[in-house]
Amino acid sequence: MRPILLAAFLALAAIPAAAQTVSTKLPPAVTSEPAPDARFKAGMKVIHVPVGGVAINGVVYTAQGPGPHPTLVILHGLPGNEKNLDLAQAVRRAGWNAVTFNYRGSWGSPGPFSFAGIVPDTRAVLAYLRDPANAARLGVDPRRIAIAGHSMGGWAVAETTAVEPDLLGAVMISAADMGKLGKVAAADLAKDMDGNREGLTGATGEGMAAELIAKGDGWRLDPLAPALKSTRLLVLSSDDGLAPDTDRLIAAIKGVGGTKVQAFHAATDHGWSDKRLTLQALVINWLAGL
Repeated sequence: MRPILLAAFLALAAIPAAAQTVSTKLPPAVTSEPAPDARFKAGMKVIHVPVGGVAINGVVYTAQGPGPHPTLVILHGLPGNEKNLDLAQAVRRAGWNAVTFNYRGSWGSPGPFSFAGIVPDTRAVLAYLRDPANAARLGVDPRRIAIAGHSMGGWAVAETTAVEPDLLGAVMISAADMGKLGKVAAADLAKDMDGNREGLTGATGEGMAAELIAKGDGWRLDPLAPALKSTRLLVLSSDDGLAPDTDRLIAAIKGVGGTKVQAFHAATDHGWSDKRLTLQALVINWLAGL
């Protein structure tokens, strides 16, 4: 997230960070490797998921053991320089499959990139994993799938979970309220988007800005609260100026009777650069509670 966008978020900040309610104790999966299972080894499998007339690319880090295993799907942000692959590896050591993928038009996946394509792409990955043949081949328990996302991916997690009620749970990591970006002046937003499109195909700064401005309040986090009130949700925020937006979402969920939200605020940057083990611990401890 570039400085001009952070400034826009900070200007609207008004709610204190959410209470810290999740354990940061480092679990064994963060600090050590599990004893090897010679019969059912951990592995890595490439997947190609059909959506929108193309097949987007992804990787499944398969957990060791006979399975089927619970599975965490991890969504990257904009443009996706940080893919949280260390988190994926730690989650696998904890006995979960971990899935990473690239949206259409990002990092080698075919098709043009668009913000509107992110949620359909995510849902296509979920459908792929739930397909009986794919689930059996990958060792996925289709009844135990959770999703996590960082920055823009955190926003996509909220949007996806709102229409995918059968998910085991959802994690938002330093989530950006993409609808709020539509409030930034068009010229400034276009300039910033132009600096956030490495690895993206068919994207221009002006086009990305226009899409965000056109959608505006339709992509805000707050209105998702009623659809998320029954979701087991972990909201992780940091010192990047975005915490007030996710705090506002938490308050909105509680306002409609939601009781399954847990939250933690870390004194770190947007990428959790000096809190990577803490991030892994938070996610794995929360997954264990599911």
